[in-house]
Amino acid sequence: MTVETRQSAGPAGGVETDAPGRGRGTDKHSSRSAGAPGRIRRALTTHWYAWAMVAPVVIVIGVIIGYPLVRGVYLSLTDANEANVERTIGVNHIPATYDFVGLDNFTAILKDGLFWDRLGWTVTWTVSCVALSFGLGLGLAVMLNRKFAGRTLYRSLLILPWAVPAFVSVFAWRLLYNEKNGILNKILEGGGIDAVPWLNDPTMAKVSVIAVNVWLGVPFMLVALLGGLQSIPGELYEAAEMDGASPWQRFRHITMPGLRSVSSTVILLSTIWTFNMFPVIFLLTRGGPGDSTEILVTYAYRLSFVNSPRDFAGASAWGVLILLILLLFAVVYRRSLRKQGEVW
Repeated sequence: MTVETRQSAGPAGGVETDAPGRGRGTDKHSSRSAGAPGRIRRALTTHWYAWAMVAPVVIVIGVIIGYPLVRGVYLSLTDANEANVERTIGVNHIPATYDFVGLDNFTAILKDGLFWDRLGWTVTWTVSCVALSFGLGLGLAVMLNRKFAGRTLYRSLLILPWAVPAFVSVFAWRLLYNEKNGILNKILEGGGIDAVPWLNDPTMAKVSVIAVNVWLGVPFMLVALLGGLQSIPGELYEAAEMDGASPWQRFRHITMPGLRSVSSTVILLSTIWTFNMFPVIFLLTRGGPGDSTEILVTYAYRLSFVNSPRDFAGASAWGVLILLILLLFAVVYRRSLRKQGEVW
């Protein structure tokens, strides 16, 4: 009877034990719900100094970048131009009369061969500049990573173009490229070679703008890759030399893997910067001769500030497309790196 009583009491006991169990679950749920604001409050209390230091930067970025971005996306969905935006002429205030047109601007751009021509040259310009800058920067970094007399002086001289403002370098190169009085053509004439129309021939103009951008980009690559090389332990090279590895094998199996994280970062940054490199193209050729060196960003600028009437909606649509292309590239590039084991 005692056993039966205990057995019959089991389920009842289970019910009794379940009830507290549900109670504990409820307590956990309630404590979890109540814990969310607590964690935020604790984070604010513990790291208030960091939040206070970061907040102004976030606010400034939101005002400087966030508002123009939202405004540009909105204008890209309208037919706003110089003739129908809000403006003041003398004492007369004229309200805006532009209309919402949806995706018509994007449809018109994507159906126009002009966009694809500009995109093709922009991709060619970006790939050429990044590949040449990375290759030259890597070669110079490997050489400057060796110990030799005057290494510090060489490093300083090679980093110097990076310290000079970009527009100063571009104007200096514009003088060098001058067809009649430029130093480059003077040197060629001294060797009996005809003057080269550096900025007046479409093909030579493309080569010239790529050369200037590579000149500006190599110091950044050099500094970043030199830092990456100095982080590779020297014991790896000593062990490889003792095993009889050739210089090429040491470069391929030690240097390149050791530089993978640095290389992936500088290539991504350089690609984004070069894709939007407005100063070199605009100050050196203004997109010419004709429109042979016009890239996407300089054409968007031309629509908004040069052509008449100024097409604000079209320029905004071009800007949104540029942003989407770069975002797509960044996402694909990041996924590719993650598949190779890089942590992003």
